[in-house]
Amino acid sequence: MNQGKYVYSQLTDFLPKRVFDCLVDKYDGNKHVRFFTCWNQLSCMLFGQLTGRESMRDLMIGLDAHKSKYYHLGFGKNVTRSNLAKANEKRNYKIFEEFAYHLIKEARDTSIVKDFDLNIKSNVYAFDSSTIDLCLSVFWWAEFRKTKGGVKLHTLFDVKTSIPSCIHITKASVHDVNLLDVLQYESGGYYILDRGYIDFKRLYRIHLHSAFFVTRTKTNFRFRRMYSNKINKKSGVLSDQVGKLEGYYSLKDYPEKLRRIKYHDEETEKTLVFLTNNFNLKAKEIALLYKYRWKVELFFKWIKQHLKIKSFWGVTPNAVKIQIYSAIIVYCLVAIISNKLKVDRSTYEILQILSISLLDKTPLKELLTNQDYKDVKELNCMQLKINYI
Repeated sequence: MNQGKYVYSQLTDFLPKRVFDCLVDKYDGNKHVRFFTCWNQLSCMLFGQLTGRESMRDLMIGLDAHKSKYYHLGFGKNVTRSNLAKANEKRNYKIFEEFAYHLIKEARDTSIVKDFDLNIKSNVYAFDSSTIDLCLSVFWWAEFRKTKGGVKLHTLFDVKTSIPSCIHITKASVHDVNLLDVLQYESGGYYILDRGYIDFKRLYRIHLHSAFFVTRTKTNFRFRRMYSNKINKKSGVLSDQVGKLEGYYSLKDYPEKLRRIKYHDEETEKTLVFLTNNFNLKAKEIALLYKYRWKVELFFKWIKQHLKIKSFWGVTPNAVKIQIYSAIIVYCLVAIISNKLKVDRSTYEILQILSISLLDKTPLKELLTNQDYKDVKELNCMQLKINYI
């Protein structure tokens, strides 16, 4: 039961503080710390993400206006710009990274499958990356081009639950295909990849883990057809062929059979060619499965627009990673709250309500639940008549 807590304090109650404390002990995060602990640092970072602060100065102005509430909000005795800046610069970002992964697991466990129409019991993932541009003169370590810097956010996105399963942050100069070596593949899982990830040696590794991939072919793709499956051209499928790769090195990297499907999309009036190692799903289902790759694109667009990962409050690699993982923590926290409180609102709506209500003392469920104010029971009650003498 809410006892006059601020909305922000009610939010942080959903965070497993014992797990965070264990991670702090693991990486000695509070070593030589007297007042401003790692938990205070996390609270300030999450507050900045939820309120949409543009810079460290912007964040500190907002915090200074509520000094009397520091203890109740979890900020500690005092917060200064230098303390927060030094904490983001020196404290190990692994604390925030592993805590984000813990919340990712909790969010996926509590989420329900929605917006997925195919009858596939296994997990379905979309893997892609997005570049976050940085000023090279300020972020000198993030070399990308001669006059441009940046970092890449590589994301393995769980299509069924709309929760990122794996997050990797690298320099923007790192090629996307290299991150396929980092992933741990699930047996029976489906991995949807853009054609920029075509590397037959790495795709064969997915096949050896008894997992399936769906990708698009490049223009110089060479394929030797062995036989064709029956198709229904009314469904948009133009061909469904099984064969092997042509070329000495390609065949050496991937010696097994592959399936090539040509599909015409009536909505975009485009003809697409897909490549997969799955021979059980129908050709139309393979085409529809690839269409779910847009979910990871929407995730990148959403997190860039509504959370702060484009303007940073520190310039070191450690500070940038802490801020990005803080944004992921907020995203997962909103998903956990939505699922546990059974809130019938979008993530965007929940975030907008929270951003202007963090210092209210309204119960969280009452704040986020849709209320029908026209349905007032008192209007239908029988009212006693007053008799005048």
